[in-house]
Amino acid sequence: MDVNFGSSLTQVLMIEDSSQIGHARRTAQNLAQEHGFDITDAGRVALVATELASNILKHAGRGEMHLRSLPRASGAGIEMLAVDRAQGFDLQACLTDGFSTGGTQGIGLGAVSRQTEVFDVYADSRGSVLLTRLYPRQDKAPDRRVGISQHSLRNDPACGDVWHLAFDGPLISALVIDGLGHGEEAERAARAGEKSFARSPFASPVLALEEIHLAMMGTRGGALAIAQFDASRDALKFVGIGNIGACLIAPDKSRGLASHPGIVGGQYRKAQAFDYAQVNGQLLIMYSDGLQSRWNLQDYPGLVHRHPAVIAAILHRDFCRGRDDVTVVVIALEAVHA
Repeated sequence: MDVNFGSSLTQVLMIEDSSQIGHARRTAQNLAQEHGFDITDAGRVALVATELASNILKHAGRGEMHLRSLPRASGAGIEMLAVDRAQGFDLQACLTDGFSTGGTQGIGLGAVSRQTEVFDVYADSRGSVLLTRLYPRQDKAPDRRVGISQHSLRNDPACGDVWHLAFDGPLISALVIDGLGHGEEAERAARAGEKSFARSPFASPVLALEEIHLAMMGTRGGALAIAQFDASRDALKFVGIGNIGACLIAPDKSRGLASHPGIVGGQYRKAQAFDYAQVNGQLLIMYSDGLQSRWNLQDYPGLVHRHPAVIAAILHRDFCRGRDDVTVVVIALEAVHA
């Protein structure tokens, strides 16, 4: 197994005035240093954070910077997203050095795209999401096309949602659990399930579900979904209990994945895994019920072709209910190489 990692909350930094740019820079640089970036690479992170925060103020007036670490077999990376709700901007113009709509030098996005290993953006009349990922220069492992947006209710340090991903050559195994309610007891329930899953993430989904059910007994319990993708077989297995939403999305169609009623750690009828064939090239999206279910990526022309992290951030921005923890996991189903 080359990578096996689990939940971490998305850190949200509000960008509403110029005084917050320095805080964003320091926060991102400190996170990079905590995860082993040397002075030069941490400096790149600091530069990109400064430009992203400045870009929000220039083009939107206010917005958010989302920050998280990216565990990898070879170490860790840093992900930063600039998220706003302003009118879209001309990306090609903004990437040209010297272009500015805010009276500044205009060195921003062109410099950002050169300093980062992953750069992607989506902008329309609803606003924009700009993604950057940075890895230490000696880390040559490819970027994984996975996006995760996880936020607790009212920024509570305890989150009742958990996610867990495992990669092994052509195999991907993904878990999302939503502990009943929110807060510390919901988190305790969900973490008990995640700990069980992490021991054998590639066990058959039904067997993994049964083990998680036993691990969550005596807690509040929760809703659960497990998806296992095998690129070599072009197939996906899925089992769900409760109201974790899941769907497969191709450029021209989407299909929901069926779950069973019940509560893991409480009661549910005997579950079965469902098989889905010919899924290579599609997106798998899994989300807790903190996200509304009535969204359609076709309402966002071209978004299905963007990086999964951009998609996850836009779904959270536009469809978060605002009354529960929320987790969105977006995975591009394709061959994965270590």
